[in-house]
Amino acid sequence: MTTTVAPVQVATRGPAHELRAVKVVWQRELIRFRADRGRILSSFAQPLLFLFVLGKGLGASIGAGTFGGTDYSTFLFPGVLATSVMFTAVFSAISIVWDRELGFLREMLVAPVRRTSIVLGKALGGATVASLQALVLLALAGAVGVPYDPLMLLTVFVLLFVVAFTLTSLGLLIAVRADQIQTVMPRVQLLLAPLMFLSGAFFPVTGALPAWLHGLALVNPITYGVDAVRRVVLGVVDGGDAAAAEVALRWGGWAVPIWLDVVVVAGVGGLLLAASAWLFSRPE
Repeated sequence: MTTTVAPVQVATRGPAHELRAVKVVWQRELIRFRADRGRILSSFAQPLLFLFVLGKGLGASIGAGTFGGTDYSTFLFPGVLATSVMFTAVFSAISIVWDRELGFLREMLVAPVRRTSIVLGKALGGATVASLQALVLLALAGAVGVPYDPLMLLTVFVLLFVVAFTLTSLGLLIAVRADQIQTVMPRVQLLLAPLMFLSGAFFPVTGALPAWLHGLALVNPITYGVDAVRRVVLGVVDGGDAAAAEVALRWGGWAVPIWLDVVVVAGVGGLLLAASAWLFSRPE
């Protein structure tokens, strides 16, 4: 008896094939987030508390002079936007540990695609989810005295995407070799608090801070993202140009330009993604 074996066609490896893999992983992140309504609602609780409880309560007792002449809620708004994408981006990244535990990651690893494509799709998916979530908070800009300037809103959205991409890459670096979610969560919680409080989200980095605290803020890449978002937002507020100049991040006496803020955040994100891809490509 002669046995006929049907030919098997293997997908041609190439840039288009790898881009399709990135797209599939990216789409999966969006579908997963959309299906988890409880996660969507709970992710807004902390930013809203910061913005309206901390902003109004603490702002009333401090006064406006400390924040470049603006209301504290207005000063706080960009920081809340940045910290809101922080948590969503990092927790989107560490979901790769759930994929490993459930066996789905194994199915992706046997696919004829580079592991770098999987990591890139994961990073872009987490950044997109976090940025889209921030749109809801951007809709509250008028409640804190920020006008709805279309160019400002678009610029802030792009900046938040860059920040979210860097944070997702950081989360991947932490989680990419972990086998259990219980191992990752303490590391993430230990890291997120210093990143958040040393980013200048809640107080001006430039000013009367102790030298050691100012130095720690300068080595935090999220500080540069918060600085860029804040200066863009304050730039459309009445009298905001002077406020933006007063609270601008400085290296010594030199105000860091916004474009350099973006370069620093994007550069760190690229390095973190490369390190994550390298770890992910190593044999188990």
